[in-house]
Amino acid sequence: MAAQSARSSGGWRSTVWGEYLAEFFGTFILMAVGDSVVAMTVAALNQSGRGTDFSTAAGSGLWVVIVIGWGLAVALAVYAAGGVTGAHINPAVTLAFAVKRDFPWGKVPGYMIAQVLGAFAGAALTFLLYHDAIASFESANHIVRGALGGPGDSTATFSIFATFPAPYFGTSLIGPLIDQIIGTAFLVGLICALIDERNQPPKSNVAPIVVGLVVVLIGCAFGANAGYAINPARDFGPRVFAWLAGWDQVALPGVNNYFWVPIVGPLIGGVLGALAYDFFIGNVLVARGAQPDPEIEATGETDIETTEGESAGDARSRGRTVEQ
Repeated sequence: MAAQSARSSGGWRSTVWGEYLAEFFGTFILMAVGDSVVAMTVAALNQSGRGTDFSTAAGSGLWVVIVIGWGLAVALAVYAAGGVTGAHINPAVTLAFAVKRDFPWGKVPGYMIAQVLGAFAGAALTFLLYHDAIASFESANHIVRGALGGPGDSTATFSIFATFPAPYFGTSLIGPLIDQIIGTAFLVGLICALIDERNQPPKSNVAPIVVGLVVVLIGCAFGANAGYAINPARDFGPRVFAWLAGWDQVALPGVNNYFWVPIVGPLIGGVLGALAYDFFIGNVLVARGAQPDPEIEATGETDIETTEGESAGDARSRGRTVEQ
Protein backbone atom coordinates (compact mmCIF):
# COMPACT_ATOMS: atom_id res chain seq x y z
CA MET A 1 0.00 0.00 0.00
CA ALA A 2 2.86 2.33 0.89
CA ALA A 3 4.57 1.55 -2.41
CA GLN A 4 1.38 2.37 -4.31
CA SER A 5 1.07 5.65 -2.40
CA ALA A 6 4.69 6.55 -3.23
CA ARG A 7 4.10 5.86 -6.89
CA SER A 8 0.92 7.94 -6.95
CA SER A 9 2.70 10.91 -5.37
CA GLY A 10 5.51 10.83 -7.91
CA GLY A 11 3.51 12.21 -10.81
CA TRP A 12 3.77 10.83 -14.35
CA ARG A 13 7.36 9.70 -13.79
CA SER A 14 6.07 7.08 -11.37
CA THR A 15 3.85 5.60 -14.08
CA VAL A 16 4.72 3.60 -17.18
CA TRP A 17 5.75 6.89 -18.81
CA GLY A 18 8.73 6.96 -16.48
CA GLU A 19 9.70 3.56 -17.83
CA TYR A 20 9.40 4.81 -21.41
CA LEU A 21 11.62 7.75 -20.46
CA ALA A 22 14.26 5.40 -19.05
CA GLU A 23 14.17 3.21 -22.17
CA PHE A 24 14.56 6.28 -24.36
CA PHE A 25 17.52 7.55 -22.37
CA GLY A 26 19.23 4.17 -22.10
CA THR A 27 18.98 3.61 -25.85
CA PHE A 28 20.10 7.19 -26.47
CA ILE A 29 23.28 6.54 -24.47
CA LEU A 30 23.85 3.25 -26.29
CA MET A 31 23.64 4.86 -29.71
CA ALA A 32 25.36 8.16 -28.95
CA VAL A 33 28.40 6.28 -27.66
CA GLY A 34 28.28 3.32 -30.07
CA ASP A 35 27.82 5.38 -33.23
CA SER A 36 30.51 7.79 -32.08
CA VAL A 37 32.97 4.91 -31.71
CA VAL A 38 32.35 4.03 -35.35
CA ALA A 39 32.57 7.68 -36.40
CA MET A 40 35.98 7.85 -34.71
CA THR A 41 37.32 4.83 -36.58
CA VAL A 42 35.73 5.59 -39.95
CA ALA A 43 36.06 9.35 -40.30
CA ALA A 44 37.62 11.20 -37.39
CA LEU A 45 40.95 9.57 -36.54
CA ASN A 46 42.28 9.54 -40.09
CA GLN A 47 41.33 13.21 -40.53
CA SER A 48 42.54 14.46 -37.13
CA GLY A 49 46.30 13.87 -37.38
CA ARG A 50 46.19 12.04 -34.04
CA GLY A 51 47.57 8.70 -35.21
CA THR A 52 48.69 6.59 -38.10
CA ASP A 53 46.89 6.43 -41.43
CA PHE A 54 43.37 5.17 -40.80
CA SER A 55 42.23 5.83 -44.36
CA THR A 56 41.11 2.22 -44.74
CA ALA A 57 38.16 3.19 -42.52
CA ALA A 58 36.77 0.22 -40.62
CA GLY A 59 39.70 -2.09 -41.35
CA SER A 60 40.31 -5.30 -39.47
CA GLY A 61 42.70 -3.65 -37.04
CA LEU A 62 40.02 -1.19 -35.93
CA TRP A 63 37.32 -3.82 -35.56
CA VAL A 64 38.61 -4.51 -32.05
CA VAL A 65 38.08 -0.85 -31.16
CA ILE A 66 34.54 -1.00 -32.50
CA VAL A 67 33.48 -4.19 -30.70
CA ILE A 68 34.98 -3.09 -27.39
CA GLY A 69 33.44 0.37 -27.72
CA TRP A 70 30.00 -1.08 -28.41
CA GLY A 71 30.34 -3.49 -25.48
CA LEU A 72 31.15 -0.63 -23.12
CA ALA A 73 28.28 1.40 -24.56
CA VAL A 74 25.88 -1.44 -23.78
CA ALA A 75 27.21 -1.86 -20.24
CA LEU A 76 26.92 1.85 -19.43
CA ALA A 77 23.45 2.11 -20.97
CA VAL A 78 22.28 -0.81 -18.83
CA TYR A 79 23.74 0.81 -15.71
CA ALA A 80 21.97 4.07 -16.61
CA ALA A 81 18.47 2.67 -17.15
CA GLY A 82 18.60 -0.57 -15.18
CA GLY A 83 17.19 0.82 -11.95
CA VAL A 84 13.92 1.75 -13.64
CA THR A 85 13.22 -0.93 -16.26
CA GLY A 86 16.12 -3.35 -16.04
CA ALA A 87 17.24 -1.73 -19.31
CA HIS A 88 15.82 -3.63 -22.24
CA ILE A 89 17.06 -0.95 -24.71
CA ASN A 90 16.30 -3.44 -27.47
CA PRO A 91 12.90 -4.40 -28.94
CA ALA A 92 14.13 -7.99 -29.34
CA VAL A 93 14.63 -8.21 -25.57
CA THR A 94 11.26 -6.59 -24.90
CA LEU A 95 9.45 -9.02 -27.21
CA ALA A 96 11.30 -12.05 -25.86
CA PHE A 97 10.45 -11.15 -22.29
CA ALA A 98 6.82 -10.59 -23.19
CA VAL A 99 6.72 -14.07 -24.76
CA LYS A 100 8.70 -15.94 -22.11
CA ARG A 101 9.09 -13.78 -18.98
CA ASP A 102 5.57 -12.41 -18.43
CA PHE A 103 6.55 -8.87 -19.33
CA PRO A 104 3.21 -7.02 -19.80
CA TRP A 105 2.18 -7.00 -23.45
CA GLY A 106 0.54 -3.62 -22.96
CA LYS A 107 3.95 -2.04 -22.38
CA VAL A 108 5.60 -3.59 -25.44
CA PRO A 109 4.61 -0.93 -28.04
CA GLY A 110 5.61 1.95 -25.76
CA TYR A 111 8.97 0.39 -24.93
CA MET A 112 9.73 -0.24 -28.59
CA ILE A 113 8.77 3.28 -29.67
CA ALA A 114 10.87 4.78 -26.88
CA GLN A 115 13.84 2.64 -27.90
CA VAL A 116 13.63 3.63 -31.57
CA LEU A 117 13.29 7.33 -30.69
CA GLY A 118 16.24 7.07 -28.30
CA ALA A 119 18.35 5.45 -31.00
CA PHE A 120 17.37 8.17 -33.48
CA ALA A 121 18.37 10.88 -30.98
CA GLY A 122 21.69 9.15 -30.23
CA ALA A 123 22.53 9.03 -33.94
CA ALA A 124 21.65 12.71 -34.25
CA LEU A 125 24.09 13.57 -31.46
CA THR A 126 26.85 11.59 -33.16
CA PHE A 127 26.19 13.46 -36.39
CA LEU A 128 26.33 16.78 -34.54
CA LEU A 129 29.70 15.88 -33.03
CA TYR A 130 31.27 14.41 -36.18
CA HIS A 131 29.59 16.32 -38.99
CA ASP A 132 32.82 18.07 -39.97
CA ALA A 133 34.92 14.90 -39.75
CA ILE A 134 32.45 12.99 -41.92
CA ALA A 135 32.37 15.78 -44.51
CA SER A 136 36.19 15.92 -44.55
CA PHE A 137 36.46 12.14 -44.99
CA GLU A 138 33.91 12.23 -47.80
CA SER A 139 35.82 14.98 -49.57
CA ALA A 140 39.20 13.28 -49.16
CA ASN A 141 37.88 9.98 -50.50
CA HIS A 142 35.58 11.39 -53.22
CA ILE A 143 32.50 9.97 -51.53
CA VAL A 144 29.13 11.25 -52.70
CA ARG A 145 26.68 11.04 -49.84
CA GLY A 146 23.71 8.93 -50.93
CA ALA A 147 25.60 7.11 -53.70
CA LEU A 148 25.15 3.36 -53.58
CA GLY A 149 27.75 1.31 -55.44
CA GLY A 150 30.17 2.50 -58.09
CA PRO A 151 32.22 5.72 -57.89
CA GLY A 152 31.46 7.77 -54.82
CA ASP A 153 29.79 4.92 -52.91
CA SER A 154 28.86 6.24 -49.46
CA THR A 155 28.43 2.95 -47.62
CA ALA A 156 31.55 3.64 -45.53
CA THR A 157 30.16 6.78 -43.93
CA PHE A 158 26.64 5.34 -43.71
CA SER A 159 28.12 2.50 -41.65
CA ILE A 160 28.63 5.02 -38.83
CA PHE A 161 24.89 4.88 -38.23
CA ALA A 162 23.44 1.54 -39.37
CA THR A 163 24.35 -1.83 -40.80
CA PHE A 164 24.60 -3.51 -44.19
CA PRO A 165 25.32 -7.04 -45.43
CA ALA A 166 28.76 -8.17 -46.53
CA PRO A 167 29.24 -8.22 -50.33
CA TYR A 168 29.92 -11.96 -50.33
CA PHE A 169 26.20 -12.59 -49.78
CA GLY A 170 25.51 -11.17 -53.24
CA THR A 171 21.88 -10.16 -53.68
CA SER A 172 20.52 -12.78 -51.28
CA LEU A 173 19.27 -11.65 -47.89
CA ILE A 174 18.87 -15.18 -46.51
CA GLY A 175 22.40 -15.31 -45.11
CA PRO A 176 22.17 -11.93 -43.34
CA LEU A 177 18.72 -12.83 -41.97
CA ILE A 178 20.06 -16.09 -40.52
CA ASP A 179 23.02 -14.17 -39.12
CA GLN A 180 20.73 -11.72 -37.29
CA ILE A 181 18.52 -14.51 -35.96
CA ILE A 182 21.48 -16.47 -34.60
CA GLY A 183 23.35 -13.46 -33.20
CA THR A 184 20.30 -12.19 -31.34
CA ALA A 185 19.40 -15.68 -30.12
CA PHE A 186 22.83 -15.89 -28.49
CA LEU A 187 22.38 -12.42 -27.00
CA VAL A 188 18.96 -13.00 -25.46
CA GLY A 189 19.68 -16.58 -24.46
CA LEU A 190 22.78 -15.48 -22.55
CA ILE A 191 20.89 -12.58 -20.98
CA CYS A 192 18.33 -15.12 -19.74
CA ALA A 193 21.19 -17.06 -18.15
CA LEU A 194 22.66 -13.94 -16.54
CA ILE A 195 19.40 -12.87 -14.88
CA ASP A 196 18.21 -16.34 -13.85
CA GLU A 197 18.46 -16.41 -10.06
CA ARG A 198 18.26 -20.21 -10.08
CA ASN A 199 21.39 -20.41 -12.22
CA GLN A 200 24.70 -18.60 -11.56
CA PRO A 201 23.86 -14.89 -12.03
CA PRO A 202 26.63 -12.31 -11.63
CA LYS A 203 26.64 -10.66 -8.21
CA SER A 204 27.73 -7.27 -6.88
CA ASN A 205 25.89 -5.47 -9.69
CA VAL A 206 28.33 -6.58 -12.39
CA ALA A 207 25.68 -8.04 -14.71
CA PRO A 208 25.76 -5.00 -17.06
CA ILE A 209 29.50 -5.48 -17.57
CA VAL A 210 28.99 -9.15 -18.40
CA VAL A 211 26.20 -8.25 -20.85
CA GLY A 212 28.63 -5.81 -22.47
CA LEU A 213 31.14 -8.65 -22.81
CA VAL A 214 28.44 -10.76 -24.47
CA VAL A 215 28.03 -8.02 -27.08
CA VAL A 216 31.82 -7.88 -27.57
CA LEU A 217 31.83 -11.66 -28.09
CA ILE A 218 29.00 -11.51 -30.63
CA GLY A 219 30.80 -8.74 -32.52
CA CYS A 220 33.99 -10.81 -32.61
CA ALA A 221 32.17 -13.99 -33.63
CA PHE A 222 29.50 -12.79 -36.05
CA GLY A 223 30.15 -9.11 -36.81
CA ALA A 224 31.56 -9.32 -40.33
CA ASN A 225 28.45 -10.86 -41.89
CA ALA A 226 26.04 -7.99 -41.31
CA GLY A 227 27.47 -5.64 -38.70
CA TYR A 228 25.79 -7.42 -35.73
CA ALA A 229 22.87 -5.04 -35.27
CA ILE A 230 21.08 -7.63 -33.04
CA ASN A 231 18.73 -4.81 -32.05
CA PRO A 232 15.95 -3.40 -34.27
CA ALA A 233 16.03 0.02 -32.55
CA ARG A 234 19.80 0.25 -32.83
CA ASP A 235 19.54 -0.13 -36.60
CA PHE A 236 16.22 1.42 -37.61
CA GLY A 237 16.35 4.66 -35.58
CA PRO A 238 19.80 5.69 -36.90
CA ARG A 239 18.87 4.41 -40.38
CA VAL A 240 15.95 6.84 -40.50
CA PHE A 241 18.23 9.63 -39.30
CA ALA A 242 20.83 8.79 -41.96
CA TRP A 243 18.11 8.85 -44.62
CA LEU A 244 17.05 12.33 -43.47
CA ALA A 245 20.72 13.45 -43.35
CA GLY A 246 21.32 12.69 -47.03
CA TRP A 247 22.31 9.03 -47.32
CA ASP A 248 19.05 8.46 -49.20
CA GLN A 249 18.85 5.00 -50.84
CA VAL A 250 21.91 3.75 -48.95
CA ALA A 251 19.84 4.05 -45.77
CA LEU A 252 16.32 3.37 -47.01
CA PRO A 253 15.61 0.92 -48.41
CA GLY A 254 19.30 -0.02 -48.26
CA VAL A 255 21.27 -2.30 -50.53
CA ASN A 256 18.91 -4.97 -51.94
CA ASN A 257 16.11 -3.54 -49.72
CA TYR A 258 18.05 -4.66 -46.66
CA PHE A 259 16.37 -2.38 -44.09
CA TRP A 260 13.88 -5.01 -42.84
CA VAL A 261 16.48 -7.69 -42.08
CA PRO A 262 17.90 -6.13 -38.87
CA ILE A 263 14.32 -5.61 -37.68
CA VAL A 264 12.76 -9.01 -38.38
CA GLY A 265 15.87 -11.12 -37.73
CA PRO A 266 16.49 -9.90 -34.16
CA LEU A 267 12.79 -10.11 -33.21
CA ILE A 268 12.73 -13.76 -34.28
CA GLY A 269 16.13 -14.51 -32.79
CA GLY A 270 15.34 -12.96 -29.42
CA VAL A 271 12.29 -15.17 -28.91
CA LEU A 272 14.22 -18.25 -30.09
CA GLY A 273 17.04 -17.45 -27.67
CA ALA A 274 14.66 -17.24 -24.71
CA LEU A 275 12.91 -20.45 -25.76
CA ALA A 276 16.25 -22.25 -26.17
CA TYR A 277 17.50 -21.14 -22.74
CA ASP A 278 14.32 -22.31 -21.01
CA PHE A 279 14.31 -25.65 -22.86
CA PHE A 280 17.95 -26.53 -22.24
CA ILE A 281 18.63 -24.83 -18.88
CA GLY A 282 15.81 -22.87 -17.25
CA ASN A 283 13.22 -25.64 -17.17
CA VAL A 284 15.86 -28.14 -16.07
CA LEU A 285 16.70 -25.96 -13.07
CA VAL A 286 13.01 -25.71 -12.17
CA ALA A 287 12.54 -29.48 -12.55
CA ARG A 288 15.52 -30.13 -10.27
CA GLY A 289 14.04 -27.85 -7.61
CA ALA A 290 16.68 -25.14 -7.83
CA GLN A 291 15.80 -22.09 -5.75
CA PRO A 292 16.54 -18.41 -6.47
CA ASP A 293 19.80 -17.23 -4.92
CA PRO A 294 18.85 -15.40 -1.68
CA GLU A 295 21.95 -13.19 -1.98
CA ILE A 296 20.68 -11.58 -5.19
CA GLU A 297 18.97 -8.29 -4.46
CA ALA A 298 16.18 -6.98 -6.63
CA THR A 299 16.99 -4.16 -9.03
CA GLY A 300 14.84 -2.26 -11.49
CA GLU A 301 11.65 -3.32 -9.73
CA THR A 302 9.20 -0.72 -10.97
CA ASP A 303 5.74 -2.07 -10.34
CA ILE A 304 6.78 -5.74 -10.13
CA GLU A 305 4.20 -7.80 -8.31
CA THR A 306 4.11 -11.48 -7.49
CA THR A 307 1.40 -13.62 -8.99
CA GLU A 308 -0.35 -16.52 -7.29
CA GLY A 309 2.12 -19.27 -6.56
CA GLU A 310 5.11 -17.12 -7.52
CA SER A 311 7.93 -16.34 -5.12
CA ALA A 312 9.46 -12.89 -4.75
CA GLY A 313 12.60 -14.27 -6.39
CA ASP A 314 10.59 -15.40 -9.41
CA ALA A 315 9.08 -11.94 -9.71
CA ARG A 316 12.51 -10.33 -9.55
CA SER A 317 13.78 -12.66 -12.28
CA ARG A 318 10.81 -11.69 -14.44
CA GLY A 319 11.31 -7.98 -13.79
CA ARG A 320 15.06 -7.62 -14.01
CA THR A 321 15.53 -7.54 -17.76
CA VAL A 322 18.78 -6.20 -19.13
CA GLU A 323 19.74 -5.32 -22.69
CA GLN A 324 20.70 -5.26 -25.72
